[in-house]
Amino acid sequence: MNTAALSPLSNPAVSPVASTAAAAPLAAVGRLLLAPLFLSSGIAKLLAPAATVAYIASAGAPLPQAAYASAVVVEVGIGLAFLLGLHTRAAAAVLALFTVATALLFHSGSDQNQVIHFWKNLAIAGGLLSFVAFGGGAWSLDALRERARLQRAELEHALS
Repeated sequence: MNTAALSPLSNPAVSPVASTAAAAPLAAVGRLLLAPLFLSSGIAKLLAPAATVAYIASAGAPLPQAAYASAVVVEVGIGLAFLLGLHTRAAAAVLALFTVATALLFHSGSDQNQVIHFWKNLAIAGGLLSFVAFGGGAWSLDALRERARLQRAELEHALS
């Protein structure tokens, strides 16, 4: 019997070794596909603040001005950090919570369109949670910062 075929290291479905080459570009593409949802929405809010605040108020959100400001910070600031892979796990966690909150606040009606948007938001939150679990990948600012930190540590160790 060929035991190599049974080895988890040879199975890309369970092996972190087998999927390493694809992980970096896939994580980068995942961030590139998710981040524009937040960035474009945040920029749209910046371009129409009065209408956005009115919409937030009509949904019954408390403190619509503060909710507007928070939404812009999350969507533009945290969205940009997520896109670049900077503090990816924290950024993805904030975006996931924000996405679930907007699903509950703005898409919880019985209208079929709202139901679709509700589940879409939950699916997006699920995708973001994978970044919370696994980070931004090798093609992220987090990874670049970690490589620089390790190089500094090696240099300090060599000089000591």
